[in-house]
Amino acid sequence: MLSPGIEKNDLDDLLILLVLSGIEGIGPARIKALLQQAGSPSNVLALPKWKLEETRGIGAALAEKITSFFHSAETCRNAREKAEQMLESLDRSKISIITILDSLYPPLLKEIYDPPPYLFVKGDLSSAHGPGIAIVGTRQASAYGKKVTNLFCRELCSCGITIVSGLAYGIDMAAHTAALEYGGKTIAVLAGGVDNPYTDPTGKVWPKIIENGAMISEEWPGCAVTPEKFPKRNRLISGLSAGTLIVESNARGGSLITASYALDQNREVFAVPGPVFSKTSQGTNNLIEKGHAKLVSSAESVITEILPQHIITKPQKKFELHTQLLSKEEQQILHTLGDKPLHIDLLAEKTAIPASSLLIRLFELEIKNLVEQLPGQIFQAM
Repeated sequence: MLSPGIEKNDLDDLLILLVLSGIEGIGPARIKALLQQAGSPSNVLALPKWKLEETRGIGAALAEKITSFFHSAETCRNAREKAEQMLESLDRSKISIITILDSLYPPLLKEIYDPPPYLFVKGDLSSAHGPGIAIVGTRQASAYGKKVTNLFCRELCSCGITIVSGLAYGIDMAAHTAALEYGGKTIAVLAGGVDNPYTDPTGKVWPKIIENGAMISEEWPGCAVTPEKFPKRNRLISGLSAGTLIVESNARGGSLITASYALDQNREVFAVPGPVFSKTSQGTNNLIEKGHAKLVSSAESVITEILPQHIITKPQKKFELHTQLLSKEEQQILHTLGDKPLHIDLLAEKTAIPASSLLIRLFELEIKNLVEQLPGQIFQAM
């Protein structure tokens, strides 16, 4: 399925980009340089060898390889047939392809040093044209980390900010889920093909993501997920976003790579501090201590940095806005609590919910940042 921005007469340019990316030694940064030198993919084919050598990052050896590749009829034919077969398979999987020449290509991503020459998309990527924040962190997310993620997403989504993350376990998944829960837009960037959201094989989250945003990847559908693809993926997460928020990370966490890319891309980096004895706070605390990230304890600090013109208003209680997203028991608990804190025994009496079940519901509401537990088993709605 071609992007709506790609016409039939652009097909040759698309195929050339696909073929170019398959030449060993040519990555996104070099393709970008070739396009700047030639003006279009088709013009790349017409560049003489000496002009290729002058192109940033190419040099004599790679110029010779490119020239030999396109002068070999068999090699070109095989590469083109492979690309055409892949394009034909996109319709069956409801996958679109957007190239860097397309008006639908995310504008912030186009600015980075090595933007992908094309993106495979499931869903609607138009939200990438508005303000976006990447929220990433450890796969071993704590209850604290999930609660913080939920809180930040609620306020960011209320300002129309798109949540970008990597669909990994832990903080990433919490960010996507919270964005959906609060009616926001979210973009999931995958390390493998968009036809294989391997962290959500049963489809609990990703179908909702493509209804309220998109899943994207620079990797061809059907490709294997390998370790070296995750750092590549991380540069896209930060590249799509005006800023990156690290919620929890250990001292060598993968989210620190995303933070590093964000700094290289001249984007804002934020970090939520955590307990000094927590392994999953070592990375975030170190970022703050070294001055590589701005300490934030509320979404307001992020919003005023990204959208300085935005006036921060206190959001209504979430159960007043999104009761349809809660179970009947959760709604009953919130309405029973009202504006006054209650002891769990009194709450159980008023709701007629068994204590064992009530504790589970209260914990779930705490994670959703709707209920807060006070000392002495007293609970209040937030």
